[in-house]
This record gives sequence, C-alpha cells and structure tokens, in this order.
Amino acid sequence: MDRAQNGPEKRVDDSEFLEMTQQDPVQAEILRQSLEHLASGLGGDTLKEMAQEVLSGRMGLREAADVSAYAEQAVETAAPLAEKWASLSDRERDELAAEGERRLAEERQRLDDERRAGPEGQSGAKSRHDGRGWSLY
Repeated sequence: MDRAQNGPEKRVDDSEFLEMTQQDPVQAEILRQSLEHLASGLGGDTLKEMAQEVLSGRMGLREAADVSAYAEQAVETAAPLAEKWASLSDRERDELAAEGERRLAEERQRLDDERRAGPEGQSGAKSRHDGRGWSLY
C-alpha cells in the first residue's frame, strides 16, 4: 500500500489500544511501543506496513489481523519465539515472567509520574483552563 510509505498523516488515539488491553494504560502504551518498533521495520516490510496503517488510524488493529498477508507474516515472525519459549525450563519462564512484571511496574510508575507532572511538565501547577477544582458553587 502506497499510503504506508508516505508516512502517517495522523496518529491513532489511545482508545484503540485501551480497548485491546482491557483499559490498562500501561499495556496500551507497551502495545503502541511495539507497533512503533514494527513501523520502523523491525519485523520486515509487511509488518512495517501493518503497523504504519494501525498507528496512522487508517486501519484498526483487529482489522489488520484479518488481513491474511499481515496475519501470515505475524505468525511466521512469531514462530521462532514460540519455539524458543517451548524449549525453556519452567524456571526460565518464571524468570522471564518476573522480568515482564518488573517492566510493567516501571512503565506504570513512569506513567504515574507523567500524569502527576501534568500535560506540560508542570508538577502540580494548574493551567487557567484545565478545569481541575472548578465548581459551580
């Protein structure tokens, strides 16, 4: 598709990823980061195109999964990872799971820190127009 090669003209909002991750903002951010890695060409041209389509908002992630060329490439790319996982001992799998949990915790902390800092990095400072603390009474 030529559209993917021209670069994304817009960026998909987080609702697409929140829906896929049961409203977990940390997992949604990790999903976005994974797609950004694929969009850079990490998984080959086919997955690069798919990721660019999703990140631009031209195609939903579920819709992309229904495109046979994208699905076939994803399965082909994931096969060696599945084989590697199957060859690991229970202890190695547990260690990888713990590493993943640590990464999620770090990402959760980073997101919390960003939220506390505010949209412009102003820790605690309120904009005149942010609506926090506003009351009719």
